[in-house]
Amino acid sequence: QVQLVESGGGLVQAGGSLRLSCAASGSIFVVNAMSWYRQAPGKQRELVAAIITGGSTNYADSVKGRFTISRDNAKNTAYLQMNSLKPEDTAVYYCNARLKATILRPWNDYWGQGTQVTVSS
Repeated sequence: QVQLVESGGGLVQAGGSLRLSCAASGSIFVVNAMSWYRQAPGKQRELVAAIITGGSTNYADSVKGRFTISRDNAKNTAYLQMNSLKPEDTAVYYCNARLKATILRPWNDYWGQGTQVTVSS
């Protein structure tokens, strides 16, 4: 089985910073991409940032210039550095990994449990 473990969420004041971590473990043959999503109360889950093995990244317009996604391919770990946090960033943040558990398995998406980020005014 594949397990994604997240950490780094918490309560922070507006303008502050947090760094989220997501470590994938278990049966992993190769990881194609890792990404971060978030879901605020009453809203749909949205893509925040994504990164592929080659290093290409993609960001939501609302976080561009403030958030940075990175990845340690050897450790199958993704990070999300969040700076200049705003109250509207408050949400549950979820890590996603697209990977092959074995060479014979198809590509599949795996999710972390989610971590709460709360930004106060």
